[in-house]
Amino acid sequence: MKTIRIAGLALLVLAAAAVAGIGIPETAGGAESSPLQGITVNGTGTANAIPNEAQFSLGVTTKGSTAREALAANSARMERVIAALKSAGVSERDIKTQDVSVGPGYDSDKGTQSGYAARNSVAVTLRDLDRSSAVLDAASQAGANEVYGPSLTRSNREAYEAKALESAFGNARKRAEALADAAGVRLGRVTSIVEGFSGGPQPMYDMRARAEPAVGAPIEPGSEEIQASVTVTFAIE
Repeated sequence: MKTIRIAGLALLVLAAAAVAGIGIPETAGGAESSPLQGITVNGTGTANAIPNEAQFSLGVTTKGSTAREALAANSARMERVIAALKSAGVSERDIKTQDVSVGPGYDSDKGTQSGYAARNSVAVTLRDLDRSSAVLDAASQAGANEVYGPSLTRSNREAYEAKALESAFGNARKRAEALADAAGVRLGRVTSIVEGFSGGPQPMYDMRARAEPAVGAPIEPGSEEIQASVTVTFAIE
């Protein structure tokens, strides 16, 4: 009987110890892993590109005593404008209808309704800036009485973005090397790169309306600065 009582007491002691957490070994990996050491820097770079394309919005507005009359006159005039654009060398794929609308017309002097007004506009991409003046003149003579633009862009923008990114990474490495020298450590391999651009592609000029485009209006492309940024982390040795 004594043996049975001793065994029972031993079991009770072990159970109490388990509840109290006594004698339980720590599980592997209980300690938090130490963070990776490194140097994180931001780098910026630019690439200058000369725009070689321009986009205009050409519109035709007509009036009539009825909506049907205004729309019919508008359609006939826009057909002449599109034909003139093609004759001036604009490809069909570079002419895209933007909107067609018809509604009540107004007498601006009296502030009252006066018949109906119809409007049709097309987006035109010019891939030869030297021909911009001739194309706009042809469209104006054919009946286009609204011109908005230009919005100047670069056709192969991705190549310039790649140059800006390469420049940004070089700038980041120089910054990291300066910090490593100041800290008395050696720069190791790259462990992280995050890219970014300072805004998306932007038109060189705001779209501006001109009721009557001047014949031979010059288009100066200027230069577009494409900016890129990168955040790079280097290991230290």
